[in-house]
Amino acid sequence: MSVVYDCSKRETRADGLAAAAGAVRSSRLVVLPTDTVYGIGADAFDAGAVQALLRAKNRGPDMPVGVLVGSWSTVDGLVLGVPPQARALIEAFWPGDLSIVLPHAPSLQWNLGDARGTVMLRMPLHPVALELLRDVGPMAVSSANVSGRPPASTAQEAQEQLGDSVAVYLDGGSSGEPVASTIVDLTGTEPVVLREGSVAKTAVAEVLGVPAESLA
Repeated sequence: MSVVYDCSKRETRADGLAAAAGAVRSSRLVVLPTDTVYGIGADAFDAGAVQALLRAKNRGPDMPVGVLVGSWSTVDGLVLGVPPQARALIEAFWPGDLSIVLPHAPSLQWNLGDARGTVMLRMPLHPVALELLRDVGPMAVSSANVSGRPPASTAQEAQEQLGDSVAVYLDGGSSGEPVASTIVDLTGTEPVVLREGSVAKTAVAEVLGVPAESLA
């Protein structure tokens, strides 16, 4: 049975974060607030938990799950290398609404879906999410909704869709109007914006020192 914790109160927030960390370490799923929409998350290195996440969303491995991190330095252990362009974007936009796709480190034992040797990384700008991530480490996180339905902007909306497939719901209040993160792919010879979200393509271009039209 799922448990919901009100993270607006100090005492229940601490209990919720402890329960969520225990759930993640026990291969169960949690819902957490982020700076974009609510996310459903699992231990990124627990293949069974990631598969449970995909089942909860009614989603196949053809749509791989991204990874949230709690600090800049975590990225170094997850990818093949951090190029200067990635460093520049991290310094400009993290924590925040920008996701970066990079080749993942081949030594990592994880299965995030059909990611073809890549991983999408983001550091969210939300205190509850960051506290959990800094406790448990990188988490595989996707929007907290059943595939094809609207993303959840509250814990209640997430629970209505995902029910008891999730062990712990961390209620951080409304995330506001759902806006997706911007996704920048740095796996090729030139950077590409795969999705323009809350961070404008022009802002990405300015940091990278390239024309905005070249990012299409």
